[in-house]
Amino acid sequence: MAVAASLHEEADLVAAAIRRDKAAIRTIVRGHNQRLFRVARSILKDDWEAEEAVQEAYIRAFAHLAEFEGRSSLGTWLTRIVINEALARLRRRKPAESLDAMRPPGADVVPLMSSQPDPERVMAQREIHALLEKAIDELPHDFRIVLVARVIEEMSIEETAELFGLRPETVKTRLHRARALLRKDLETQFGPVLTGTYPFAGRRCEMMADRVIARLNIP
Repeated sequence: MAVAASLHEEADLVAAAIRRDKAAIRTIVRGHNQRLFRVARSILKDDWEAEEAVQEAYIRAFAHLAEFEGRSSLGTWLTRIVINEALARLRRRKPAESLDAMRPPGADVVPLMSSQPDPERVMAQREIHALLEKAIDELPHDFRIVLVARVIEEMSIEETAELFGLRPETVKTRLHRARALLRKDLETQFGPVLTGTYPFAGRRCEMMADRVIARLNIP
């Protein structure tokens, strides 16, 4: 879900969340879930661990929300926290560790949703997204995270550069190389559906808000 709040509305949300207002916290979580999950997923390449990273990042962010000075947008501030959490998890991984062994029962990926009722069309979209996600996952780390930020999450060059500590020229170069590494026919045929990759909405989004509020012990 994209955040469409003005700076004034965002400041009001932050102030209310600092007062531990449940509705404000839920609004912030709902509004940023999609971007934060996609960024974490681009680093970790695992849905379950990316979701865990986002949840931990929210807990850390709300615990230190009073320190948010508004120099950047709330979304940018939250994204930096998620990046740090995801990278820390990446560093802690052991070479022989299997993420499948860590996955709890029932932690299946939520199926991609479609506005089309045609079952065959739904299945085709799932297959397309699966192919896209696989191709993106196989990109080198430095190229993959830039591609997800710029193309899938539609961040600006400047925001991407700021988030990852890169020069704008480096962002442009890495995005160009990431595109070149993806098979040309795959990108040409399925490029328009990239914005639907790595979905995190609906019940999954609501459950994240519920878990964060529960972890914060807000009645």
